[in-house]
Amino acid sequence: MTDLAVHEHVGLPVFERIGPHASRAEQVAHLSEAARQIRVQDLKLVYHAGAGHIGGDFSAIDILATLYGAVLNISPDRVNDPERDRFILSKGHVAGALYTTLAAFGFLPVAELATFLQPLSALNGHPNRTKVAAVEANTGPLGHGLPVAVGHALSAKLDGSPRRTYVLTGDGELQEGSNWEAMMAAAQHRLDRLTVIVDRNRLQQGATVKDTNDLDPLPGKAAAFGFAVAEVNGHDHGELLDVLSAAPSPGKPAFVIAHTHKGHPISFMSDNVAWHHKVPDEAEYHQALTELEKR
Repeated sequence: MTDLAVHEHVGLPVFERIGPHASRAEQVAHLSEAARQIRVQDLKLVYHAGAGHIGGDFSAIDILATLYGAVLNISPDRVNDPERDRFILSKGHVAGALYTTLAAFGFLPVAELATFLQPLSALNGHPNRTKVAAVEANTGPLGHGLPVAVGHALSAKLDGSPRRTYVLTGDGELQEGSNWEAMMAAAQHRLDRLTVIVDRNRLQQGATVKDTNDLDPLPGKAAAFGFAVAEVNGHDHGELLDVLSAAPSPGKPAFVIAHTHKGHPISFMSDNVAWHHKVPDEAEYHQALTELEKR
């Protein structure tokens, strides 16, 4: 890693969690700026590492910033508290977005981001709970995170604990049958403190979700499996905050379909399937930086 890369990777500001005492306008402004800075940093990570999943990173960042910046009952000094909320990134290939979000909210040293994908780094291409304290589960093989989250939510129920479990899946990932088995179990056990969030960007590796194995009607399917279903704009921090912090529906796990755009908000990345797993060249990198700085 060059000195320039290291210097660029330590420029991320650290944000405080914003509480419910703040006005809605203040909350949205705080989360929007955090998400913008996270995208800037994530772009630098992928560019300098020469690898990553920036399209999916950028579709998920607003969701991650809202969770860590305002929703999750967890703090950097409580990552091992038994009563902390749990978050599991089932779409583990967007680990760069998770690491950058963790650093932005004080869960990971910002300087450590410069090691992303480097030999012996803790910041692997998929999250590893034995290497990063704030990571709850090793993820990467798609379809595993939601079953693990159901286990966490069931454990909380058996403990009589109010802690909540959130899991972020990709929409293409829902083509894995293990997710639907887990959803049946969640409904069967009435795990109303479980929230499944779907990053519904409608693209997967190499093609659209619809052309690969269509999920629609996704809201109706989730409802039929016993979930309380909500649909939101996955890039609107106000909508995300409302639905993710809402009180549970008694006896029903939540299924939040967050409509997003792969590569958002970069003009040449947005809704472009090529950016599932692509690294910007120098010109694209600087153009993306310019677009993010103008937001």
